[in-house]
Amino acid sequence: MCGIVGVVGNRQAVDFIVQGLRRLEYRGYDSAGIAAIDLDDDVISLCKTAGRIDNLAARLAKHHLVGSTGIGHTRWATHGPATETNAHPHVGQGGEIVLVHNGVIENYAKLKEKLIARGYEFATETDSEVIAHLLEECRRRRLADSKGAPTDEQVIDIVQDALAQLRGTYGLGIMFRQRPDLLVAARLGSPLVVGVADDMHYLASDASPLAGFTDKIVYLADHQIALLKADSLQVRHRDHGAIEHSVEVIEIDASDVDLGGYEHYMLKEIFEQPQSLQNTMRGRLSLDDATAVFGGLNLSPQELRGVDRILLTACGTSWHAALVGEYIIEEMARIPVEVEYASELRYRNPPVPRRTLVFGITQSGETADTLAALREMKRKGHPTLAICNVVGSTIAQEADGGIYLHAGPEIGVASTKAYTSQLAVMAMLGLYFGRLTHLSFDQGYRIIEELQKLPAAIEKALETNNVAKRIAEKYQSATNFLYLGRHFNFPTALEGALKLKEISYIHAEGYPAAELKHGPIALVDEQTPSVFIMPRGVVYDKVMSNLEEIKARSGPVIAIASEDDDQVAKIADDVIRIPMVEEFLQPIVSIVPLQLLAYHIAQLRGCDVDKPRNLAKSVTVE
Repeated sequence: MCGIVGVVGNRQAVDFIVQGLRRLEYRGYDSAGIAAIDLDDDVISLCKTAGRIDNLAARLAKHHLVGSTGIGHTRWATHGPATETNAHPHVGQGGEIVLVHNGVIENYAKLKEKLIARGYEFATETDSEVIAHLLEECRRRRLADSKGAPTDEQVIDIVQDALAQLRGTYGLGIMFRQRPDLLVAARLGSPLVVGVADDMHYLASDASPLAGFTDKIVYLADHQIALLKADSLQVRHRDHGAIEHSVEVIEIDASDVDLGGYEHYMLKEIFEQPQSLQNTMRGRLSLDDATAVFGGLNLSPQELRGVDRILLTACGTSWHAALVGEYIIEEMARIPVEVEYASELRYRNPPVPRRTLVFGITQSGETADTLAALREMKRKGHPTLAICNVVGSTIAQEADGGIYLHAGPEIGVASTKAYTSQLAVMAMLGLYFGRLTHLSFDQGYRIIEELQKLPAAIEKALETNNVAKRIAEKYQSATNFLYLGRHFNFPTALEGALKLKEISYIHAEGYPAAELKHGPIALVDEQTPSVFIMPRGVVYDKVMSNLEEIKARSGPVIAIASEDDDQVAKIADDVIRIPMVEEFLQPIVSIVPLQLLAYHIAQLRGCDVDKPRNLAKSVTVE
């Protein structure tokens, strides 16, 4: 959700921080701010605004901030409305400490009462300001007899004293007025990465702000504190003291996080799907063995053959990918699969059989509910695997093993290429488990051949862009949509409806097509378009009957159909034709025109496609 950017070095900090905050806009936010300290005069300069980063940049143009050490923040309101006062950074009483915070402090109310009783005055409604005053309280206790600037060890003691009193989650960037050479980072449950360069060190919520500045990354783990200076980095752990940090080199290019000539990131990422799918499958398909190959599961084939049941848990779009996975794995591997909302699983106590393998599916690897659900399953002794896109993310570190999507950075809040990469992983898992059990060599070989054709099929599906735009112009004023599909494409109906809701703010519902008669058909009228996902397959005739029921009641119909389907064109009002693929791959191909349809409707309605209202890319709070 909220975003953090920081830097300490020998150059002015503000320009980098503004650019970094722009790259974090996809996380969702409603206010922004920057603080900087100049090495020469030890003065904290502050600038913050409600609204977009453009507002902040305009204010900075009039009130230039000077400083080689700085922190910036984009806030997604949780405690208190989106106002300039509530925006970060927050300053501790006396002006000695300034910080930015991601996460939620659950015991902030009790801490606030204690601090008020000790004479601290609060200017905001946020939980984050509590941390700033608490740090100041700890600073005064630690430095009661000292007049000089705190040493590195004193800074660590101050921060640890404050953190020990917090209950909740945090990613923190902290500056001390008397230590303009120092930037402090601390993490528990909210991601932070440190970028390493020759004479600079960077801090960010994820690696995207660092593209073009460094490719050397240190992933901070929970209960770690980092001291960043221009020429050094120290990492401490709450329980283990100083630790050796691992510097990883990652492929991160500025072009990955730039628009590249597209009007919106979402459109760019829709059109990147042939390549992102290629990257997801690269090195994971073995024709010699007619199976999929995964290097990070950390479970032997013998252990995996002993799995009696698979549990897939996720939220939002990833939950829809899990539903497709249920169909595919049960079809190919004949292993029972259950799909659970992570937000529900974390609080339920379901009877999970002993030989159950648990997968957590998440684009960001930081989804709070999915992380909590995996931790609960792990606590009960079940092996946990992650399917995520972000290297070094919390879930990737905590799971017993997993699979990276390798889809590349996804900036648009509404997931597109990460979703189709998740589906490709589901297909490969179905193949992998199927070959461990009963799929023959020939069957596995044919599945691989079909998977290898997938990028070309997506290229062809992208040619529906102009048709989707024309249909969007026709229906942009509708206030309700129905999305209907069956079998493998029932989850596609859910995901298509979600895409429309997310970015155009039009009410939409996804249903199994056969469920029309059990209630939803009451919604059908001349102003409610129904989108049928109906490429040719075993349930095609059944779905055609459902379509005719809609037409009999004067409901407009948009059909996503196979390229050679002449029958549907005689009945549906509008048809988007997609290439023929095997049924288990249809959800990957059929979602593409639905992504395009949602995009064009949202654009025509003047919506903020990449940053839809009230939404955030990485949902790190309940």
